[in-house]
Amino acid sequence: MNAWDDPDFAAACRAPGRRNLLMAGVTTDVCMVAPAISAMEEGHDVQVACDACGSSNQIAEEMAWRRMERAGVRLTTTNAVVAELVGNWASPAGAVAFPLLTAA
Repeated sequence: MNAWDDPDFAAACRAPGRRNLLMAGVTTDVCMVAPAISAMEEGHDVQVACDACGSSNQIAEEMAWRRMERAGVRLTTTNAVVAELVGNWASPAGAVAFPLLTAA
């Protein structure tokens, strides 16, 4: 249930030496909560892209968000992450990213 308990997974997350982690999982309530909180407890700055995972029902989803948020995990969305990385829609990266985010 907690991918952070897998030595290979945790080592791969630690290997780059960076403290910022952007995480998503198949299910928010089962796959995401425990590793996100474990990474926070180890000193990482963790963001979870909430729209890149999901739960079997809305109650489970909301409880997972609450648990992570109370532990200090920052909740975000894929579009917000892209916007944060691009920084300026008028930049060359923005010219590529913006149409992808607004495509129907």
